[in-house]
Amino acid sequence: MGNSTTSGTGGTSQPLAGKINLKTLVGSGDKIGLFTLPFLVVGVALNVIRPEFFRVGGPSSAVAAIAWPLLAVGVVLWLWSVMLILTRVPKHELITVGPFALMKHPLYTSVGLLVIPFAGLLLNTWLGIALGLVLYVAARRYAPAEEEQLAETFGREWDAYRERVMLPWL
Repeated sequence: MGNSTTSGTGGTSQPLAGKINLKTLVGSGDKIGLFTLPFLVVGVALNVIRPEFFRVGGPSSAVAAIAWPLLAVGVVLWLWSVMLILTRVPKHELITVGPFALMKHPLYTSVGLLVIPFAGLLLNTWLGIALGLVLYVAARRYAPAEEEQLAETFGREWDAYRERVMLPWL
């Protein structure tokens, strides 16, 4: 998943000197993914076994009219966040622009609240809403460890960012 602010700081506070440390890029994403995985596996299995239980009845044109734009926003935020993470974290830069200027964890938030839920609705299942919420809860649980590392690594720069970010959490 990647940390939404520098996209993970994992275990090192030294500059990466051109090398990409996987733990630094992933941040708390591994823990968030492991937390979410059982819900995903069970949910998808149940959706395959009893699809009628998960259907949302369409999606109707009204649901699609809402879901497509919100899914598009989520994908754009996610891709933008990923690009910033891949280009700035190896340079040991705190990411404070783009989606990160809006919220501290745009990668986790966009996937959990926009991409997974609305993709699910468009695929005629409410499972996406449940999985998105599970992912969001996992992010709320594990991302603070990233923030502690960011505070250690970036000090005053992190504090200043934390004070000015528009939506500390959605």
